[in-house]
Amino acid sequence: MSGADNNETTENENQQDDYEKENYVRVQDYTGEGYTLYDANEEYGKIAEENRDKVISAVQQYFLDNYSVEVEVHNIVSAMDGVTVFVESIGEPHFNTIAIVPIDLKNEEIKTDSVWSRDGEVEFAIQGGLYAMAFEEEFTKLDTYLEEITQQYSVIATPLEVVRKVQAHGHSTQYYFISAAGNVFREVLAEYLANPQITKEELERFFEENPIDPRYLNVNIEFYMENSETEPDEEIFNQIVTDIEEMKGIPAGGYSIFLNDNYIDKTRGSGKKESTLERKAPDKIMKD
Repeated sequence: MSGADNNETTENENQQDDYEKENYVRVQDYTGEGYTLYDANEEYGKIAEENRDKVISAVQQYFLDNYSVEVEVHNIVSAMDGVTVFVESIGEPHFNTIAIVPIDLKNEEIKTDSVWSRDGEVEFAIQGGLYAMAFEEEFTKLDTYLEEITQQYSVIATPLEVVRKVQAHGHSTQYYFISAAGNVFREVLAEYLANPQITKEELERFFEENPIDPRYLNVNIEFYMENSETEPDEEIFNQIVTDIEEMKGIPAGGYSIFLNDNYIDKTRGSGKKESTLERKAPDKIMKD
């Protein structure tokens, strides 16, 4: 390697080190502060905070009008043409997602009648929540196992505040989020939109009559090392992978597993980095 190449490599490493020092925080200490969106204009956030009640009311009405869902607002973040609002559904189906509120910067006006969401994003979130409703016992078994992992090993789950404030991944817990796609899930969404009071028993019957293809239901499990000085532990990671592979009675789907070190990028709300241990597509763990 030439001297110029060595200098370039060293410079890149120094830049990475500087970035990590400035933006990586212990996941236990992270509250969503510092989270930013690409091309965000901070002026929108300031206007939204000055009109916070109006923003919240507009978002809540948007979800009631379009999805018959009551939501709680957890975070308002500056975006490119307004603000992105992180919400969590109240009751079932349970999910986290976002809506976008445009703002007229020149007139400092909240466009309450123009709230929108990215194509399919809320729909995918609801679909996952409906699946979780139907398979409550199976998800409870998975939850119990994952909680035991945090008691048995020196790993921790994603803090709920992080899930609520900067992650909008649909049906989510501290341990995982699920994503659901395909015809069966579009059909169950239509059933829900036609009858927002749909019951767990009705959903169970629907999925009995319309079995899902596990390839279209993803369960993404994520842990962090508890100690800030510890790299992701391969023994712990391999044990989780083996346990999920062998476990019976958990929800059908394709399982991905991630074990991060203790740090999360506060600007992105993500702990994934080069050191992260991963089992994911195309090698997901398939459960029928």
